[in-house]
Amino acid sequence: MTARAVTGPHLAVRGRPDGGAIISGMAGFSYKTSWLAVRDRTPDEVADALDLRERASADWAAGTDLAYRRGVYVTAPVPGWTLAHGRTQLPPGFDATDRAFPQWLSGLSQRLGEVQFFATERVSEYHVWARAVAGVILRAYCFDYSRQEAALCVGEPSVDEIELGVSVGEPGPESQHWSEEEWDAWVDAGPSEWTVLAIAGRWSVDPRTIDDAVDGGIYGIPPQRGQGRPGTAAR
Repeated sequence: MTARAVTGPHLAVRGRPDGGAIISGMAGFSYKTSWLAVRDRTPDEVADALDLRERASADWAAGTDLAYRRGVYVTAPVPGWTLAHGRTQLPPGFDATDRAFPQWLSGLSQRLGEVQFFATERVSEYHVWARAVAGVILRAYCFDYSRQEAALCVGEPSVDEIELGVSVGEPGPESQHWSEEEWDAWVDAGPSEWTVLAIAGRWSVDPRTIDDAVDGGIYGIPPQRGQGRPGTAAR
């Protein structure tokens, strides 16, 4: 699928959901959002795997601005990696606490190779990092403060997690007898948005370090759960 070109000094995009102009000059993404890092793939390959519709080309600032509100922005490649960012629709229609998440990530990895997923929301203290290669999830961790638990824990903590000193994993059987103070200590030792960004920087790319002048990205709308075509990764 070919993205429509963005034209004009203010990057007006005919395919934008609200029909308006894209305002450039916004800061890059990192906080209060979700993103993928895909090794050695083009923006078109990533957009195809996500089954993005209503595509339009956009620069980093414009695509980031849109993807914080709706849809997904696939960036132009940075050395070795292509990123895809979307606060509300990545994954489409669910999050890492949903049992559909591992299947979604594995499906993308079967198609794209190495795929990493990161998410952080500081208000709700929802923090995620995951890595899959050739369809196999090597590590996936989701801390959800609202549930006071590790809502997802696949694989052993990576060397990077251990070196960062973050407490990861499920509480052991002894937690059945913990006091409120002990539960608070376990939660306080858990990950934060800084943890997610630090792991992203060690595994692939910390998006805060990318020059937001990068051009050549693709913005589009993913199908919601149940809307994907048979055989697509986003379903």
